[in-house]
Amino acid sequence: MTASIAETHAKPAPDAILAELLAEFGPKTVLSDPADMQRYCRDWHGDVEGSALAVLRPADTDEVSRLVRACAAAGLAIVPQGGNTGLVLGGLPTDAAGHVVLTLERMNRIRSIAADDFSAVVDAGCILAAINATLAEQDLLFPLSLAAEGSCQIGGNIATNAGGINVLRYGMTREMILGLEVVLPDGTIWNGLSSLRKNNSGVDLKQLFIGAEGSLGIITAAALRLVPKPTRSETAFLALRSLDDVMALYALARRECCDLLSAFELVPPEGLTFAKEADADFVPPQIADAPAYALIDVAATGPIDLRAMVEAFLETAMTRDLVIDGVLAASERQAAGLWQIREGMIEGQALRGPHLRTDLSVSPSRVAGFITQSIEELGRKLPDCLPVAYGHVGDGNIHLNVIPPRGLEREAREAMLYEAKTILNAVVDRHGGGISAEHGIGRLKRGDFEARRSPVHETLLRGLKQLLDPADLMNPGCQLTSPRDGADVRSLG
Repeated sequence: MTASIAETHAKPAPDAILAELLAEFGPKTVLSDPADMQRYCRDWHGDVEGSALAVLRPADTDEVSRLVRACAAAGLAIVPQGGNTGLVLGGLPTDAAGHVVLTLERMNRIRSIAADDFSAVVDAGCILAAINATLAEQDLLFPLSLAAEGSCQIGGNIATNAGGINVLRYGMTREMILGLEVVLPDGTIWNGLSSLRKNNSGVDLKQLFIGAEGSLGIITAAALRLVPKPTRSETAFLALRSLDDVMALYALARRECCDLLSAFELVPPEGLTFAKEADADFVPPQIADAPAYALIDVAATGPIDLRAMVEAFLETAMTRDLVIDGVLAASERQAAGLWQIREGMIEGQALRGPHLRTDLSVSPSRVAGFITQSIEELGRKLPDCLPVAYGHVGDGNIHLNVIPPRGLEREAREAMLYEAKTILNAVVDRHGGGISAEHGIGRLKRGDFEARRSPVHETLLRGLKQLLDPADLMNPGCQLTSPRDGADVRSLG
């Protein structure tokens, strides 16, 4: 790992390199047909498409190492990709001649489960939902939960430090990882797959790669921290008069339900409309119209009367006049129906076409003010847009999306959404918040990230990149600007 970017940034001869890769690794590992490659070069929502020389599909860690060495020798940059469910273009190739996509979809083996240690070791290509389906057989749970869990890969979850609905109780992904196996940019394999809960032996190297979005190496396996699978849960959908009441209810829930509170989600009135648009058969709960709703989930194992605890909490909330109306699920099926609102509203927004998707964060005490100010400013400057504020308010993560009016030409729509983003970023800055709560930086937020970094922060990030990846071969242009980041990208909207 001693070559400089300047020494290695000569354009490769694509045809010759592709032929060499195919000859060494075969067509099962190396995809080169544009039709076969398309889904790897398009973002999850189908808004943006890039291009690459090839898609690499290694079968094991050794093959990842060999592929990385071959690409380094050829001067090819590698864009690591998990399930391609990201929202910030972090896994999008941008140079048809100089980039390859490397997907770990064939590396989907659960290597071991240590039930007594509450840990498991899995390949990075394992689908999140598949991991939990296997763990459930032993009454275990890996408590990461997000909308894309049926298709996202654990390696991508780790590389982006994914959040989801259970952050309130279990933390971000980095709190759930005990160890990692990583292929470094020169092909070296670092085996840090320790399952120890407490290991204070110097710098925790695995944390360098969690949230790095594949820019420092390729995560090939992970040791996961598990918890007992909850045996019972209670789900409530509550109508409230204001955002201030939502946050007051959250504070009460934290005290009354303690650490058993798994999720506390804000749902706007539009959420019910979007859920219906996403599924014509969806039957919304019988509940009063309100300016805001809260979706709450409490879960436990052991001999706890969870129902009684939640009912007592709700009684207190009503006594304090925080709740207008509410539904407490009477069955697992009804609980799933309530969560369908949260999931369906995302699908419903997607059906409206390209729009601004954000994952902003502020301190919980600032959530109500941030949302109110954001919607007021958007309404004043972009009155034709529809702002939709929802999210994990217990940890301050707000998705404040902006849907433009129908029928706009692409350039006008993009200009409107850029202005919306500028407005929201300014409001979040005033509230001391962050521009990325759980989706990462990728390429989409790179400029906003750069504008908010201090000189010291910049020096540390660049220094780390130079130390581990001096040739800038690992996901160039993701998080940090790079001369290797191509311009071969087009909007499909």
